Amino acid sequence: MAEKLAPEKSHSFIHNGQKVFDWDQTLEEVNMYITLPPDVPKKLFYCRIDSKHVEVGIKGNPPYLNHDFTGPVKTDSSFWTLDDIMHITLQKRDKGKTWSSPITGQGQLDPYATDLEQKRLMLQRFQEENPGFDFSQAQFSGDCPDPRTFMGGIRSD
Repeated sequence: MAEKLAPEKSHSFIHNGQKVFDWDQTLEEVNMYITLPPDVPKKLFYCRIDSKHVEVGIKGNPPYLNHDFTGPVKTDSSFWTLDDIMHITLQKRDKGKTWSSPITGQGQLDPYATDLEQKRLMLQRFQEENPGFDFSQAQFSGDCPDPRTFMGGIRSD
């Protein structure tokens, strides 16, 4: 049931007609997916994750990304991997907070898409708190409350 509430598709950040990265989010994580240039050895790529900032690039070149995050992350449980893409997994410090973009001021979702994300995250929260129920077909009428603060907030383990 929980997989039905997973992100259906990733969002793309496009700048000057080129895709910079794709991204999605869950209650606890923001995932960024960066397509790597061909013919560059993987050992030359780097990624530095600070609690409020990310830097990504190829050693010896100016950074590809050098931006602040929309919200703070837990650096001890955020990480990155390389395959055909660079996958950056950011652990949100504020579980349940809806991010309109991973990086501040760039590639923001429009208000409608942000509302859809918030509704999906709220349903994920309900599913997590009530594992015996299926919320995958649930709908909100009107504005969706903030999944982080609704009804006393998210319970911590």
